[in-house]
Amino acid sequence: MITASSIRPSPAAGLSFRSFVLLFVAAIVLALSTFQSAFAADPNLVLDRIRKSGELRVPVMIGEEPGYIRDRNTGQWSGFYVDWANDIATLLNVKVVPVETTWGNLAADFQANKIDIAFGLNPNPKRGLVVDYLSVPLFTDAWAIVTKPGFAKKTWAELNDPSVRIVVQKGGTMQVVAEALTPKANIIVVEDRPLGIMELQANRADAMILAVFDAIDVSKAISGQIVLPSPMLLNPATIGMRREEGNEGYENWLTNWVNQQRALGLAQGKLRKAFEARGIDLSVLPPEFNF
Repeated sequence: MITASSIRPSPAAGLSFRSFVLLFVAAIVLALSTFQSAFAADPNLVLDRIRKSGELRVPVMIGEEPGYIRDRNTGQWSGFYVDWANDIATLLNVKVVPVETTWGNLAADFQANKIDIAFGLNPNPKRGLVVDYLSVPLFTDAWAIVTKPGFAKKTWAELNDPSVRIVVQKGGTMQVVAEALTPKANIIVVEDRPLGIMELQANRADAMILAVFDAIDVSKAISGQIVLPSPMLLNPATIGMRREEGNEGYENWLTNWVNQQRALGLAQGKLRKAFEARGIDLSVLPPEFNF
């Protein structure tokens, strides 16, 4: 005689069924994970795209000599940043395509996919939301001020005074430095370096914050003096690229390139050559500073 108890699944049978269901679900999850991994972004996606396009799009900027120099007659660009871009482009078998911009617009240019690489960037958390920086610097800079001869303030604390007029470029790290260390000063924000030089020449500013290599060039233009305010702030200058899937191989390759440039003294040599070509004496740099 068949009874209800005789057809009721035993506890062991129920356990076996639940185990089967759990194993089945685990197998599905593992299969989906494997499927997704198979279609994950190729780490060389960006590098391959650049090589396939035949172009390396690089930002260039007016008034940023000797990093960027524009020939007024031909429109051609040169300078040590452009030289580095050409070195990289040659290795990738592509050509450099200049994209005119400003330091403050770099993040937007990366987001809009207008540029593939940018040189001489200072790690900036705000820009770092959309830009990946190499972990190694191409060279080391320091923050300086350019002033008219006779300006006596030599420390960041002395510059942090309402009577001091400090000019900085909009969106650049020099603006971050000014707002952090000299918030009480009268900070004048301009679009680019030539406008900042005009503020100094017209006596509408007392000092301009710049990376020391840029300060050397500007001081020559205005017959000014360079001050490395104490405490000296070192300024790592690295390479940036757009944050996107598939840029791991590109970042790794560029890191290897930078390591070679530093280890063999190629980066330092290029900087010295660029400044000497403009008649700029790097002996003004303090002996404790090493780029």
